[in-house]
Amino acid sequence: MRPPEMHTEDQGCVCECVEECRPDGHRHLHTRLRLCSVCSYWFLLMAWLIYTSLELVIAMACCLGNVLVVWAVCLRRTFRQTTFCFVVSLAVADFLVGAVAVPLAVLVDGWVEIPFQACLAVSCVVLVLTQASVLSLLAIAVDRYLRVSIPLRYKEIATEQRSWIAVVLCWLISCLLGFTPLFGWHNGDSQSSLLQNSSHINCTFLAVISLPYMVYFNYLGCILLPLAAMTLLYALVFYSLRKRLRREDQTKLRAFLIKEKRLARSLALVLLLFAACWMPLHLMNCVLLSTGPQGVPQTAFYAGILLSHANSAVNPVVYALRIAKIREAYLEIWRRYVLCWRGQGDFSSSSWRSQPGEPNTGHQMTFPSNTGT
Repeated sequence: MRPPEMHTEDQGCVCECVEECRPDGHRHLHTRLRLCSVCSYWFLLMAWLIYTSLELVIAMACCLGNVLVVWAVCLRRTFRQTTFCFVVSLAVADFLVGAVAVPLAVLVDGWVEIPFQACLAVSCVVLVLTQASVLSLLAIAVDRYLRVSIPLRYKEIATEQRSWIAVVLCWLISCLLGFTPLFGWHNGDSQSSLLQNSSHINCTFLAVISLPYMVYFNYLGCILLPLAAMTLLYALVFYSLRKRLRREDQTKLRAFLIKEKRLARSLALVLLLFAACWMPLHLMNCVLLSTGPQGVPQTAFYAGILLSHANSAVNPVVYALRIAKIREAYLEIWRRYVLCWRGQGDFSSSSWRSQPGEPNTGHQMTFPSNTGT
């Protein structure tokens, strides 16, 4: 959304000649300025200011919250596990949304004229980060499924080294899928007829990214299909945990399964929020493809963009509200590095591990460890 410009010739400011009869009987001609669209101009200006302010707030929340997640994972040894490799990958993608994607979106959305290929590259960055989030969520779902379906072989298969290799593969695949428009699937042909002798365009996302690509390839193939797979995986996880809880009588193992179920619920909530935040925008793209620009109000479209960006800021909040040990890590960072208060605990010390006499089930820190099942 760009700030509206006021031009006299197209804002409906018309001078009308009006003849009035005065009480003394003389006729008087005067002009009356009709400002029909001035109110519309100020309304659009306020809408742009609100939109830009919300984008900046979302960007700051994305950066601060996800830096906190990565910080907590790096400082606590018990968080250096396979699940948290993918959590860190998701946090990095969300951080880059706030640090790179949102500022670029605000900057180029109708503000500047830049070469077509430059606008296309900037727009593809958003697609890469979205795809990285989807694949990180898929990796988390696969990790949870392996944890409950083959618990005896899990620590042998899901090593930390393999998890980081999977993270690298997720990002490589995300780059391949997100930068696909650079290889020809874009609006270059339609823009060339409008550019005439100039190679610069008024840069907006849909000016360069093809709607068929967004709907058929990005939405149906790269987002909806993985979301369906993740839904199935979490359904199998909950079914397996529920069945094992019904037949398990041992107190320790039952407590372990309950913690697994709580963790799965928290991570499934992250997936649900991702779908809820991104679905409206993709559904509006489907409407735009079938009906044209008149099918979706501009206000609704920008609200969908805000909602999709806001998704990158909510995951750190979900972790804090749903997972006690993450919340404790946040508070410890606040006390030690913001308030400069040092307690007896240390992120890297053994005080964060299981205390003597407590069973090491691999879930002492809520998230499962590779050291036990």
